[in-house]
Amino acid sequence: MSAWVLPDHIADVLPSEARHIEELRRQLLDTARGYGYELVMPPLLEHLESLLSGTGEALDLQTFKLVDQLSGRSMGLRADTTPQVARIDAHLLNRDGVARLCYCGPVLHTRPDRPHATREPLQFGAEIYGHAGLEADTETLLLALDCLDAAGLRDGVIVDLADARIVRALFAGVPVDAAALARVHAALAAKDASELESLTKDFPAASREGLRALVQLYGDASVLDEAAKALKGTPAVGAALADLKQLAAGLQGVAGRQISFDLADLRGYAYYSGMRFGIYVPGAADSLVRGGRYDEVGAVFGRNRPAVGFSLDVRELVGVLPARPLRAAIRAPWSDAAGLRQAIAQLRKAGETVVCVLPGHGSEIDEFHCDRELVEQAGQWTVRAI
Repeated sequence: MSAWVLPDHIADVLPSEARHIEELRRQLLDTARGYGYELVMPPLLEHLESLLSGTGEALDLQTFKLVDQLSGRSMGLRADTTPQVARIDAHLLNRDGVARLCYCGPVLHTRPDRPHATREPLQFGAEIYGHAGLEADTETLLLALDCLDAAGLRDGVIVDLADARIVRALFAGVPVDAAALARVHAALAAKDASELESLTKDFPAASREGLRALVQLYGDASVLDEAAKALKGTPAVGAALADLKQLAAGLQGVAGRQISFDLADLRGYAYYSGMRFGIYVPGAADSLVRGGRYDEVGAVFGRNRPAVGFSLDVRELVGVLPARPLRAAIRAPWSDAAGLRQAIAQLRKAGETVVCVLPGHGSEIDEFHCDRELVEQAGQWTVRAI
């Protein structure tokens, strides 16, 4: 095998796409800043016990592991940034009130989390700590939609809502180990009624019938009324359904977005404790944005307080957007003339891209579209259209 062949699901990013990714990264962070979110930059590498503590254990199979040559301790390359931000909120900031935090950086996965996905996503996310009310949930959803809007995605966007408390309530009091629980979750996510029938045959009647009902509980807002009838024997479900109704009502005024519900959706990391959502856009094979409430994520760090947020892969986002045109630039000759050097420096300080054409390369095409050129007229260097 050639030394330059990259590992599976790992790829270089070439100039036009790299520029698009970087411009989007800045737009997303600026959108979050407009809501009052502060930027944090957790390290890519941490001690393994910190990365995989508590709810982070769900990320074990996705985490690359290695040994620190300085300490001999096991280290991990982060597969998700949320547990790290929870650690920052708990130990470094330790604020009494609300903390709004955002981030954008690479994560690494041992295997792609969906077909054709990269194992090196560029994860952007935003999280609110310290408020348990639906106001924080609503703000998270609105910010996620505004981020997509900033990227140029508005039409055909679908917000799919669920709530982890519904399934938790149906499992309450059911003696089931982690492996069996995972199989039930998989059957629910796949809408596999026959598999679910087999897995739950020994469950109490109320739990068994409720889980079977979930397989059919997806669609528009009428699903919530159907769920209230089908799951009426499980009182804890009522609060979750009421919250979903209120969240959906808060999004009704956002034009161009469709709202749906899938009460059996349990995909993603296991730390969700309440409302959860996925946002689907045209061209994406799966949900482009994932988020929800995860009030227990900070418990292992000694500070179990309310938390809600979302994340997306900026590289995947670029993949569903039209390619951006080449960036306009000014072409200039290569010369040591002081007047030319000064003119180029002034244009660059003003924010212009000035490409100096090296001798013998005047006909080459690159990342920039030179629609103007710097020419000398009457002893002065001026810009003119090409």
